[in-house]
Amino acid sequence: QVQLVESGGGLVQPGGSLRLSCAASGITVTRNAMGWYRQTPGKPREFVATITSSDVTVYADSVKDRFTISRDNAKNTVYLQMNSLKPDDTAVYYCHPPRTDYWGQGTQVTVSS
Repeated sequence: QVQLVESGGGLVQPGGSLRLSCAASGITVTRNAMGWYRQTPGKPREFVATITSSDVTVYADSVKDRFTISRDNAKNTVYLQMNSLKPDDTAVYYCHPPRTDYWGQGTQVTVSS
């Protein structure tokens, strides 16, 4: 059984930073592409970043040069380091291995002064 548990969200001021974590079980993060997605009310879920099994990373244009996706193989955890946060980054962030039906419960990120 695959479980994905996101954490690390919260309230941060514009320009601030947060690091999200996705602790995985039932799936090995080093053997699968892993991604982060986000959603705001009334809008479809959108791609944020992905890291492949061969460490290739891809980012949405809106977060490029501000966000960094990485993983800790020993902890079977995927991270999203978010810097220079903007109010438009406010959303629920989800961990998701592409081309699967597995999603975490999400973690809320709110960027506001």
